[in-house]
Amino acid sequence: MANVRRAELHERRGETAGAMHRWSGVIALAEGNGQANASLDQMLAHARGYIGGVTQGLENSLSPRLTAFRASETNPLARRRVEACVGAVLGRRRIYVNECHGLHYPFLPADEFFDRSHFPWLERLEAHTNVIRDELLTLLATDSDRLEPYVRQEPGTAQNKWTALDNSPDWSVRFLWKHGVRQNDACARCPQTAALLETLPMSDIPGRSPSAFFSLLRPGAHIPPHTGVTNVRGIVHLPLIIPPGCTFRVGAETRVWEEGQAFVFDDTIEHEAWNTSDAPRVVLIFDVWNPHLCESERDMLRGLFQEMIDYGLDEGTGIDD
Repeated sequence: MANVRRAELHERRGETAGAMHRWSGVIALAEGNGQANASLDQMLAHARGYIGGVTQGLENSLSPRLTAFRASETNPLARRRVEACVGAVLGRRRIYVNECHGLHYPFLPADEFFDRSHFPWLERLEAHTNVIRDELLTLLATDSDRLEPYVRQEPGTAQNKWTALDNSPDWSVRFLWKHGVRQNDACARCPQTAALLETLPMSDIPGRSPSAFFSLLRPGAHIPPHTGVTNVRGIVHLPLIIPPGCTFRVGAETRVWEEGQAFVFDDTIEHEAWNTSDAPRVVLIFDVWNPHLCESERDMLRGLFQEMIDYGLDEGTGIDD
């Protein structure tokens, strides 16, 4: 109640910043408390109404400036940054940061989806969608028993967010490359896909990457929010079979996969996926170098991981999440 009284005092005095700060704190405390009554509900309604009114007023005031910026700025990265910044200020968007469970390479931009301009070969990849899909369908028709669950936890692992998918075919894959090793049998069954991938700048870290695979998500399956291992790579998705109701979130942006339209994202930013349809969803996934790394950095990283393996400091078990 001390916070409530201070919020009310700031509001009466017209101290908008102080009132916003205190009312936001009151809401956070009340939601964490879990208790409810008529008096509390009325107070929270006032708090939310006040915050909403101030936010809407700021948005209205900012609108002409933002409209002019959108009309004049042609740099897509600048546009995305401004939109994200304004969204965060207005409380409409959360700013996500890298969460690396392995190597965190410092000072790389933490962007959810990389701009397509970094990957001039994406159009060539997309042009092969039908060929890749045809090879996938043949693989599924003749070799579906070689699909393997993507999530495999050690026996006895405590209940966690992955338990529902542990050793489950709901999220299953067929590797073409796994932890840097070419899977010759699968590549022989998908020769044009493999040949195309070999022309692309997949990341090549000793004992770890590239990985490339067909990812199948069954009807009703949900991949929970998670982050990857290292930000030195980007993850490419080429959607191949996408029934209605399949969505993918990275950070604050949720997209609908569209067949034949590839994108690259940073998987060390929290992401999750849904298939709410009644049919399987299949995507070709592989990793490439983070486009903000120069070739000398990539070469140094190759050497770093090799030295770690040689010194027994790294098992080279892969960087797939």
